[in-house]
Amino acid sequence: MKATHVSKTSPTLREVLELAGEDNVLLQTSEGRQYVLAEIDDFAEEVAKVRNNKAIMRLLGNRSKEAGRFTLRQVREELQGKKGREGKGTRN
Repeated sequence: MKATHVSKTSPTLREVLELAGEDNVLLQTSEGRQYVLAEIDDFAEEVAKVRNNKAIMRLLGNRSKEAGRFTLRQVREELQGKKGREGKGTRN
């Protein structure tokens, strides 16, 4: 990320946009307020980055193995079971 201070002698908007085309730009005013200017990447590029991220792919793989469907009755029974377990031993 490149830092650019915004002042009277600041680069032009076109120059800042050119910088943002190379890397994210951190804009900082003389009062200390900060902004980030980033190019919106192509969706295909973002998908490729996710596919190359081993940790995310491992997480998605594990999640895809989980049971995916529950009936409303199963959810109610699970919630009632948790409610009952939480209530035991907590009252004096």
